This record gives sequence, structure tokens and C-alpha cells, in this order.
Amino acid sequence: MNKNNATKHSKFLSLVLRHKPETIGIELDEHGWVDIDILILKINDFGKKLTKEELYFIVENNPKKRFAINETNHKIRANQGHSININLGFDPIQPPEILYHGTAQRFLERIFENGLEKRNRHHVHLSADKATAMSVGQRHGKPIILKIKALEMFQDGFQFFLSENGVWLTDKVPCKYFNKNENND
Repeated sequence: MNKNNATKHSKFLSLVLRHKPETIGIELDEHGWVDIDILILKINDFGKKLTKEELYFIVENNPKKRFAINETNHKIRANQGHSININLGFDPIQPPEILYHGTAQRFLERIFENGLEKRNRHHVHLSADKATAMSVGQRHGKPIILKIKALEMFQDGFQFFLSENGVWLTDKVPCKYFNKNENND
């Protein structure tokens, strides 16, 4: 499978596994899982040709590790980023002292007024490193990295979760937890 086809299929998988499973007529279970054979059948019925081997290739080679296959290799789900109601089953975990959020400079005014909000997603996504945050921010315009006092948030009662692909998740980040003097350094 060439890189261009893998990217197209990955984006389509993100659509149906994170946002609109009804696009191809599948239903995700309460934790976001769907049977791989049913997924392949429905994708092919929809007119997008995909084999099980190609699906495994996409999961294994996706640079952002967006998808997970269960331990029996029969089900697949998106690791995070859902706009539909599912329970990923993550246990709360203590974050490192600092996490990062990549965004575009054009969003800063709203962010500095309201904090980071999950909006139509289940969680705010944070990174353990600046490079990942920068990569995320570049997708939306001129990138800015916000430095988040995650451990302080945790100590103040906020919950954090760590997805299978290393993305830190929380419900919101109030402005008081931005380390404004050190952002984008």
C-alpha cells in the first residue's frame, strides 16, 4: 500500500471510528470498538476498497498511532479524538509536571479568555513533548505551543488520562494553569 492510499484510508477510518460510524452503517460498542470483519465489509460496500491486510498495515504504520486493535485481533477502535459518546475505559493517572498543547496563534485570544476547552471532542489533547505539540499546532496555522502546569492541575483535582498512543487527555485547562511566561520557548 502506498503512502497516499494509506493516508486516505486512515482519514476515512478516523471519520467512521471517531465521528460518524453511520457513514458506512456500523455501530461502535460503548468503548468504541467494532468488529474488523464488519468494518472491512461495510467500507467495501461503501465503495472504498480495503483488505484486512491493508487495515493492519495502516494501524501498524500510522505515525500518530490513531488506532488500536484488541488483543484477539478481532476489533479495532480509534485511540482518542472522538466526537461521539463512548467510554475509552482509561483510568486516571498522574501526569508529568508539564505538558504541552499545540495550537495556532489565531486561536490565542479565545484560549486566553476561556482556557482550553474540549468543545465537540471528549477531551483536550496534550503532549508530553514540544515537538509533537508543534506538529499539531502547524495543522491549524502559525503554531504556538502552550506550556501547561499539568501536575498542579492534577493536585487541584483535575483528572488526566493517557491514551494508548501517548496522548494526554483532560476535560479542560483553565487559564490559570498556562505557564504564560514560558510558552513557545
